[in-house]
Amino acid sequence: MVSNTELPTIRAKHDIADLSIVGVTGLAFALVALFLIVAPLTDVAGARDYIAYWATGQQLVHHANPYDADAIMRIEHSAGHSVKDSVMLMRNPPWSLPIAYPFGFLGFRVCSLLWSLELLACLIVSVHILWRMYGHPSTPLHWLGYSFAPAVVCLMMGQTSLFALLGYVLFLDLHRRRPFLAGICLWLCALKPHLFLPFGVVLLAWILVSRSYKILAGAAVAMAASCAITFCIDPSAWSDYALMMRTAGIERDHIPCLSVALRFWLSPQTVWFAWLPVALGSTWALGYFWSRRHAWDWMKDGSLLMLVSLVVAPYAWVYDDTLALPALLRGAFLTRFRPLLVVLAFASLLIEGELLRGIRMSTAAYLWTTPAWLAWYLCSIGFKRAQANDLYGVAEIAVPLQ
Repeated sequence: MVSNTELPTIRAKHDIADLSIVGVTGLAFALVALFLIVAPLTDVAGARDYIAYWATGQQLVHHANPYDADAIMRIEHSAGHSVKDSVMLMRNPPWSLPIAYPFGFLGFRVCSLLWSLELLACLIVSVHILWRMYGHPSTPLHWLGYSFAPAVVCLMMGQTSLFALLGYVLFLDLHRRRPFLAGICLWLCALKPHLFLPFGVVLLAWILVSRSYKILAGAAVAMAASCAITFCIDPSAWSDYALMMRTAGIERDHIPCLSVALRFWLSPQTVWFAWLPVALGSTWALGYFWSRRHAWDWMKDGSLLMLVSLVVAPYAWVYDDTLALPALLRGAFLTRFRPLLVVLAFASLLIEGELLRGIRMSTAAYLWTTPAWLAWYLCSIGFKRAQANDLYGVAEIAVPLQ
């Protein structure tokens, strides 16, 4: 838990920052409520990424290849996927198949509602844990987490980034007092491992330096169990997955993240260019950790690390920015510069506005999001340090006058 002494003094009166938070939160809640009501009754669910998980589950329960593009496309189109000659495959690693397997036993619309409720629960629990870790501050700031646009988009698309967020937050909460359980929770992060590469490098280094081997043991047990379950469900999952990744043409996807944009700008045919930022980011991350290894704090130092991991990810969508939430809430709780909160609220609102205007998530219109969260966090921490230095200077001047 973060010490209350780290938090700024809370202002009693409401201002434009509070009004902005309330407004953005109200809009987000309205969108989520409307979605949960409309989606089970219409064909909206057929346009969600969730359909790939459901179709995968259908293949698994019939002992068929979950990465067979032709079979998956037939299942998806029968469920209402309207894009002709288009197929959405489950690209999560094979150890993620156990989360899709139960879908094979339920109908499409029922699963859609249950999946949405699970994702909503992940968001609510994650934000509540973060709020508790900061000492239950009596401000509306944590509502920024519930209404964070990438998290709302993740919920509506039916993506697994909210599961990864829950795993990350549980790790932050448990790594000191329940290290083995914290390691098990990291399995949820492994649903999208490409978003945690510099984070994972530092995590391994920290485990070795601090000898926190219980966390490593928990992660190993969870990973071994999921791989064993995957083998029981589909013994050929790994070879089928490798073939799918080689032939799916993911390198041709225009994904709105800096690594992919860099590759298309420098050399579209040179796939490894997309991995150059993550290599540089991992090198920086090791140096950043090593200089702080004796006093490493996952909530404090890990916040910047997670944001950098998102910025340099080899590919990421706007809903993956959900993982920026712990860092952004930390900055929101710590900063006294209220206009920054307005900026954060309206940045979230801008994403919702782009989506409501029909701007596709595959366009460059969303390239700004991940760098914006990093820049905002650095500003919030910078203002906090400047204010602390001002207070320290006042204290030094006041002593001789006594």
